[in-house]
Amino acid sequence: MLSVPSTDDQPDGEDSRSAGRSPVTTSASIVDCAAYRDGTRLPGRWTPADALAEVRRHGTGFVWAGLFEPDAEHLRDIAEIFGLHELGVEDAVRAYQRPKLERYDGTLFTVFKTVRHVEHDSPTTAHEIVETGEIMAFLGADFIVTVRRREHSRLRRLRDRLEAAPERLALGPAVVLHAIADHVVDAYHEVTSAFERDIDEVEALVFAPRSLISAEQMYLIKREIVELRRSVTPLATPLRVLGDTETPLIPQQVRSYFHDVDNNLESLTERIAGFDELLTSLLDATLAKVTLQQNNDMRKITAWAAIVAVPTMGAGIYGMNFDHMPELRWTYGYPIVMTVILLVCLLLHRMLKRNGWL
Repeated sequence: MLSVPSTDDQPDGEDSRSAGRSPVTTSASIVDCAAYRDGTRLPGRWTPADALAEVRRHGTGFVWAGLFEPDAEHLRDIAEIFGLHELGVEDAVRAYQRPKLERYDGTLFTVFKTVRHVEHDSPTTAHEIVETGEIMAFLGADFIVTVRRREHSRLRRLRDRLEAAPERLALGPAVVLHAIADHVVDAYHEVTSAFERDIDEVEALVFAPRSLISAEQMYLIKREIVELRRSVTPLATPLRVLGDTETPLIPQQVRSYFHDVDNNLESLTERIAGFDELLTSLLDATLAKVTLQQNNDMRKITAWAAIVAVPTMGAGIYGMNFDHMPELRWTYGYPIVMTVILLVCLLLHRMLKRNGWL
């Protein structure tokens, strides 16, 4: 039998209240389970089965069960209590899904991709900028079950805000689904703003003289922005379906809220697309800068090789072991040859430097 954990065993996610009921067996995957009636949380700690039975006995209210990284066994137990479809449960167990919306036997299964900006000293030295997680939600007529992956996807504050507004919760579990969507998109905005600061810093480095940013670092930043796009862009379709489709699971008042979230996501998607285009331009500029630097290096190497070729040629000629060579017996032959070699080297150096090769 699954049940909510005690307060001491609570992970840093949705919190659990304790009052008015006897202790129950703990389950690490359930971080909070509550029954709501007329938008107000019923006192006490509830197991999912007891909370659902209480709601259905009175015919009003709903249950919100929050799970954090449950294993397959715990999720199957929850599925049996709430009547969740096995395909949705499979997706929740497997995790790492793209944002999507599925309908199963009177329930809606929604996947939200969560993101977090990883703190770092500089985007040029970071190995990871965006960390992703998931919130999956099973929405029924009188329940919502949320399954979280990764610590940064916590919903405790969201639950507290909703419980402070009982008039919203009175509309049913669809309000929780909208609040989760709004919470996720708000996090997208925060990460995007942080990413914008990183890109501004990278842009300044790319066009700064003698900057140390490399093409490999630019590719890493490009990869991170692609990961952000994969988390954000696919959510547009589920939000439009939730806002446009008439279903008894989502009241008309709540559907209009999803339109607002969809509009926010659309503007966010355009910003991220702009980042991608800017990073592509910065990457091209970085590669061009690297190519130019390599060309300059090759010109310098070639110039010095030409200068070194002069004494090499002289030493090679007079290093041959022939008995009869012109000027071989001259008293001043050696200083004359060295002077000629030095003068030719100096002349070459001056010419190459004047032409910008050195």
